[in-house]
Amino acid sequence: MTTPLRGNRDFRLLWLSGLFAVLGGQMSALALPLLVLKETGSAVQAGAIGTVSVGAVLITMLPGGVMADRVERRRLMRICDVGSLIVVTALAAAVWSGHVPMTLVLLCAAAGAVIGSVYGPAVFGLMRAVVPADQMGTATARLQARTQTARLVGPLVGGALFGIHPALPFAAEALGLFLSTVCVALVRTRSRARAKAGAVFSRRELTAGLTFLWGLPYLRTVLLVFGLGMNFAFGALTFTALTAFSDGGRSGVGGGFVLTCVSAGALSGALLAPRIRPARHSRILIVATCWTCVAAAGVMAWVSRPVVAGLMCALTMCLSTIASIGFLSKLLVVTPEEKVGRVQSAAGFLSSMVQPFGPLAGGALLTAFGARWAFALTGCVLALSALVVTFAPSARTEPAPPDEASPAGTPEPAAGPAPADEGPGPVPTTGPEHTPAAARRAVPGD
Repeated sequence: MTTPLRGNRDFRLLWLSGLFAVLGGQMSALALPLLVLKETGSAVQAGAIGTVSVGAVLITMLPGGVMADRVERRRLMRICDVGSLIVVTALAAAVWSGHVPMTLVLLCAAAGAVIGSVYGPAVFGLMRAVVPADQMGTATARLQARTQTARLVGPLVGGALFGIHPALPFAAEALGLFLSTVCVALVRTRSRARAKAGAVFSRRELTAGLTFLWGLPYLRTVLLVFGLGMNFAFGALTFTALTAFSDGGRSGVGGGFVLTCVSAGALSGALLAPRIRPARHSRILIVATCWTCVAAAGVMAWVSRPVVAGLMCALTMCLSTIASIGFLSKLLVVTPEEKVGRVQSAAGFLSSMVQPFGPLAGGALLTAFGARWAFALTGCVLALSALVVTFAPSARTEPAPPDEASPAGTPEPAAGPAPADEGPGPVPTTGPEHTPAAARRAVPGD
């Protein structure tokens, strides 16, 4: 009989680890751009932080997956935790001393991005060892709900701490990372290190995850259309709504309401997902999400009211979160254990590579054609994606889990019973949770 998740000791520790880290990270996520603006007065330098972070993530994401498959994953997570703690502590000390060189901030952003690119795939792999396949969807949903809640609370607390002293949000993140490190150290489950001859970062190793995804038509189609195309178009849609309903920047009430609804929708989806069991209905949920996005774009094109736009964005984000949890759970189950790190990195790479260009496209359409046509044209792109996901033969047949002769995780002999037998994305957001604020990145389900 499978132990419920609430009785799975290692799952509880991973849940707490992410809670401490993401709360601290969200506190400093707001504080870092404020700090750069306070120190330099330059919006360009503040923007450079995000550019460095995104660039470092995209460059190191695939090598991070290789490392997660080559090194025992819990050990790799502990190394990344300690590295993140050192980086954030150095930044907090510099801010406390009153001397924050821009070079240090950029180095912290780049280091945090690299650490996050390694940590994320390692967590995905360890989840495979900690949580049974039939509980993966529920575990992923609980981790996502935890993350979305922390994202709502964290920036408010971080802003308040920054008002007291600029160093406090970064000190809070350092404390969160320390507690996270302790939780990871207490996890008993171990994954198998993949011992294989050959160059670690060879072309074959770096592209192994992409090759696996490309070889399964369902995964290939969904990631290219839902993960890549829909992320791009939805980014353009939300940016257009934010700009259009902020009255050209003269009022932040309408745009702020839309963004709040997006966050509320994501949290609602994460809370509803365990009741729906999205892994069993992932294709239906993906199709429903795509057509809801089309409907949202159409409604916003003809009804210019922030309340309506916010409600449509909330509904879309709720469905998107549930569908992403279902797809991620399916992906974790069908991926062979020795490839989990590289496959998750490849999926994150495909889903993230076009996200920075969505707001740029939305802004260009808004400038060239106005709000109504910007929404309408974005809706056309969304409709094309929805048609492919709905009618493409490759999107109709979901892959089956691989046959594996041995359990995915090997517990430490002296630590007691195997937690893998007791009962787990990022869980979609585990990677960014352990990255300093300058290096946050989007992943499926965010």
